[in-house]
Amino acid sequence: MAMYICGHINPDSDSIVGALSLSYLKNKLGTDSIAARQGELNPETKFILDKFDFKPPVLKTKFAGEDLFIVDYSDLAQAPKDIGEANLKGIVDHHKLGDITTPAPLECCIRPVGCSNTVIKSLYDFHGIDIPKDMASIMLCAILSDTVIYKSPTCTQEDIKATQELAKIAEIKDIKALGMEMFLVKSAIEGASARELVTRDYKDFVMNGKKVGIGQLEVVDLKVFDGKRDMLLKDMKALKDEGERHSIIILLTDIMNEGSELLAISDDEGIIENAFGIKLKDHKAWLPGVLSRKKQVVPFLEKAFKG
Repeated sequence: MAMYICGHINPDSDSIVGALSLSYLKNKLGTDSIAARQGELNPETKFILDKFDFKPPVLKTKFAGEDLFIVDYSDLAQAPKDIGEANLKGIVDHHKLGDITTPAPLECCIRPVGCSNTVIKSLYDFHGIDIPKDMASIMLCAILSDTVIYKSPTCTQEDIKATQELAKIAEIKDIKALGMEMFLVKSAIEGASARELVTRDYKDFVMNGKKVGIGQLEVVDLKVFDGKRDMLLKDMKALKDEGERHSIIILLTDIMNEGSELLAISDDEGIIENAFGIKLKDHKAWLPGVLSRKKQVVPFLEKAFKG
């Protein structure tokens, strides 16, 4: 029986590329594996796969009775609904340890770096497996995406070293130009519905028993959202009610000015204000220097929800 390798719900580039790169490695090591995804590709990920001629992982949302290896998360809120019925074989991640548990031992590699594909690159190195040129190209893109072209506070020297080595394999000379090409694709939001934008890079978390959704839209200029904020807030309210969530937060991240505009719909906006030391005006506030959901948003909200 083949083992599926799959990232989180609402997959980003790291989850999609991680499934592909880890599946290739596992196959080389003798484990029959299949890359999978839990949702549709976002525009950036589609650009990456098209640019380097990759087919996307298979779409699969049910894993009961299947061998499963997960990448880029370890939280139940981001997992398949039937993960408790799957045979979880392992985790590769770069986030905090979540609430997924297993009845049997498993392989686990979680490291404090900026991207899961940096971890996967280290596993290729550890096992002495060569990375093909096309695979190196998409792994490079995933790291550039997650580290916001090295601007994110989550970016480490190991991430930078990995991109340099991957770029050499891929024969890509201008790493930052490739990163900007990707983020320009991310910034093209015309024609997208409010729901598509709100959920494009979105994750649910459970904080002190409360369900909190946090999304992020990274662009090179916040002007693309002019005239669209009310539309986003309206859909955030709908999504909050549909999922019985306590709060929905969307970060509109300006990678050039290095900060994020926070949009919030909440049962108690005071918790969000206390988390960041801000006052929301019409459900909005500017967070200077905030680029990382993982490092600069989630920990502060979790602390605030605990009171």
